[in-house]
Amino acid sequence: MIKYFFAELKLYICNKMISKVPSHRIRLWYYRVFMKFSIGKKSAIFLNCTFDNSSGFIMGNNCVINAKCRMDARGTITLGENISISEEVIILTADHDPYSPNFQGQNKPVKIEDYVWIGTRAMILPGVTLEKGCLIAAGAVVTKSVPPFEIWGGVPAKKIGERNKSLQYTVDYKRLLH
Repeated sequence: MIKYFFAELKLYICNKMISKVPSHRIRLWYYRVFMKFSIGKKSAIFLNCTFDNSSGFIMGNNCVINAKCRMDARGTITLGENISISEEVIILTADHDPYSPNFQGQNKPVKIEDYVWIGTRAMILPGVTLEKGCLIAAGAVVTKSVPPFEIWGGVPAKKIGERNKSLQYTVDYKRLLH
């Protein structure tokens, strides 16, 4: 019971206090030390992002998670490199089995490969893999894995285009007080 209390306290401090501190260094320090997240070099998590678990979050180099995103890492979220996640994106890894008579929970990992760009207010559902270079349009609800370099949008999301296959940029976007 005490262990559960302190785990919940750590998560509460993360989501209600640390997420509002206008310093990348302090937030990243807390995420790495107390939340046990693996966060790569030159990556940023902006203000007011919330997490549903104090582990299971892996973020590569040169990634940006913009403000007010929800990261449900109960089933593990793995981000590659050079990923841009826009404001208010929700990534879910846990849900309930709709056929279970006792409302049984289930966790399914989400994997996001290099050079993925996710637009504002998109939602990624459990078990999805976003393959290299794909783009998820703003407001899309992604219910299944997306092939490399495809652009998906809509509810539920479906293919609406393709990206250039020779992406070579580095995501390095930081703001002083975000």
